[in-house]
Amino acid sequence: MKRFSTILFIFFAFFTFLVACDDDDKPVITNKDVIPDTVITNFGPSHFSAFEQPDNNPLTKRGVELGRMLFYDPVLSSDSTISCASCHNPSYSFTDNKKYSVGVNGAVGNIQAMAIVNLAWQQKFFWNGRSSSLEIQAIEPVLNPIEMHETPANVVKKLKEHAKYPKYFRSAFGTDEITMEHIARALAQFERTIVSQNSKLDELVILNASPASFFTDPLEFEGFNIFMTERGECFHCHGGVRTLLTNSQVDVFRNNGLMNDGEQTGKGLYEVTGLTTDAGKFKVPILRNAEFSGPYMHDGRFNTLEEVVEFYSTGIKENNNIDPIFLKNLDRLEQFGGLGLSTREKQALVAFLKTLTDTTFINNKSFRSPF
Repeated sequence: MKRFSTILFIFFAFFTFLVACDDDDKPVITNKDVIPDTVITNFGPSHFSAFEQPDNNPLTKRGVELGRMLFYDPVLSSDSTISCASCHNPSYSFTDNKKYSVGVNGAVGNIQAMAIVNLAWQQKFFWNGRSSSLEIQAIEPVLNPIEMHETPANVVKKLKEHAKYPKYFRSAFGTDEITMEHIARALAQFERTIVSQNSKLDELVILNASPASFFTDPLEFEGFNIFMTERGECFHCHGGVRTLLTNSQVDVFRNNGLMNDGEQTGKGLYEVTGLTTDAGKFKVPILRNAEFSGPYMHDGRFNTLEEVVEFYSTGIKENNNIDPIFLKNLDRLEQFGGLGLSTREKQALVAFLKTLTDTTFINNKSFRSPF
């Protein structure tokens, strides 16, 4: 986040051909713009890893509330019909229950909307990792032609002419100006507060209990053992148990054998790096509230957790970039097309995945629309 100002400047410079703006429309935002007594200093559950405030966009009560309003307001789209929440619904763990989201004028994308959960502890965003800043991630859909299809000039104009937003921006950032930078920072602040922390697995971590005694359901305990051992190998990619259940810090992009060599060409991280060794590598998704966040995979090809588990059991496709963890069990891969799980083991793994459900998160009113 320390290089955030430079990254954000470059990002918005890319869109300058869309609109001629006065220099006054692009003030540099520093901590001095934030009213000191509103800064949130004690953020994050105690059993999570430490959260570091972004240097140029610390969380504030007023900034978060402004971001929440913008997140749910279709005013950010060109025809005022689509909001961020249209594709990131709290009922579905802030993702979409469709294979592909629908944007302005019925435009349909080609990738599944990722869940907005515990982003404050993540460093790469989007399935292909094209953004290293949550501020950029938050604003890109507004400008994307198949999503909200708006321009910086129109967004700023609408908000400046709004009956209430000028006052809200002044309260949050201590300035009468409304800019795309302010919009991005407000949205990012709200998204950082969307935290899941009360699943059954969280309770296990907080109590520091023995899994054998904690899981009273035999299937859940069996599933836990499959997930956390070489029988399932799940923990290699989904090892950040306390915060994420995704490896967001190390090896965040993996090729899980979803596609063969021909299908994966030019996809995933390759779109960012241009390296053939990155073809078919996608960001490891968070598993918290996976029970609610289907359909699954970057292309939404699986509708249920049972289908996902079946894929890892019998549907993995060998390719040149497949993650080495699958080759570790090459005999099973060649014999079964995957882990070769029994019916009981597959049921157990699904049962364990449902212990990652956080109903307080799904029903948290502070995450819902303020309107």
